[in-house]
Amino acid sequence: MSAPIQSLLYTLQIADTILIHAQRLGEWCGHGPILEQDIALTNTALDHLGAARSLYQYAAEQYNSLSESEKQEVFSSPALSQVRVTRDQVEEDDLAYLRDSWDFHNVLLVEQENDDWAYTIAKCFFLDVFNFYFYTALQNSTDSLLASVAEKSLKEVGYHLKWSSEWVIRLGDGTLESQLRMQQAVNDRWAFTGELFLPSETDIIALQQSYGVDLAAINPLWEAKVSQVFQMAGIKIPDNQWMQEGGKKGMHSEHLGYILAEMQYLQRAYPGMEW
Repeated sequence: MSAPIQSLLYTLQIADTILIHAQRLGEWCGHGPILEQDIALTNTALDHLGAARSLYQYAAEQYNSLSESEKQEVFSSPALSQVRVTRDQVEEDDLAYLRDSWDFHNVLLVEQENDDWAYTIAKCFFLDVFNFYFYTALQNSTDSLLASVAEKSLKEVGYHLKWSSEWVIRLGDGTLESQLRMQQAVNDRWAFTGELFLPSETDIIALQQSYGVDLAAINPLWEAKVSQVFQMAGIKIPDNQWMQEGGKKGMHSEHLGYILAEMQYLQRAYPGMEW
């Protein structure tokens, strides 16, 4: 693939991960254990949506600047292909609502079901630690748009990390039942953390061209922070070394299809709908 396509895919990797994560967190709206945490989680989802929107706007610009042959190479979703026939420009909403699962590049971790509160906390914590170090490094990107999104997002991610860390400790160092539930959630979601640091072809090229992040460099920072919080919480790091992968390449679990069916329903049922 050409350099412009790889740059677009790198933007989408970041945007897709936080969009799907936000969609999952939004499922807690009105269902949180207490009102304060319900609102906190909803606000976190909105933070991710805000960053995702900026990235999709940029991705749309990147896509529209491609040649016709390059555009055909990027996506194969029928609904998005139809947009190219009816109008000249693809917009940010098209990228969110008209791509099928195989054209999404989010990591598998974020599409997993919420299950109970402990599972949601475990997923948030793993991603929050990653995002903190990822956005810290992305501030040095030679791509000014990615660097600016990282700088703005880092302030929000710092709060997200503080919130999820406190909940890991609260559950892990709480009652026997809360400790068991937190440990079980960590055990079951641990296999999805490896993909965060498994570089795709897009990650490799982005790093070589200085607009991406060195995932190998932030991996030990992630491990150290996770270990620190787990020690405070009395949670053990699982022995499992086998990791799930494929999301960055467009290979997803069945869960993503259900997420997209709900998220994309209005735009799919009423094409071109505007408020």
